[in-house]
Amino acid sequence: MLARVSQDARWEANLAAARQFHAREGHLRVPRQHVETIEGTPLRLGAFLDNTRRRTTKLNEQRRADLNALNMRW
Repeated sequence: MLARVSQDARWEANLAAARQFHAREGHLRVPRQHVETIEGTPLRLGAFLDNTRRRTTKLNEQRRADLNALNMRW
């Protein structure tokens, strides 16, 4: 049985994927279908960023600042 992953842990994993993508590509214009692999784990980075854009008003300041540091296009 798989252990549930907390929202904070999921956020951190997706943020790590966003940072990896940004470091490699130089931007954060990720296609919705893009999957980024972090430590052998595939993460649906494109869907994560698209969903995050739709929920902008629910993000706390720190999470918004983390994405702004990567030049997130809202």
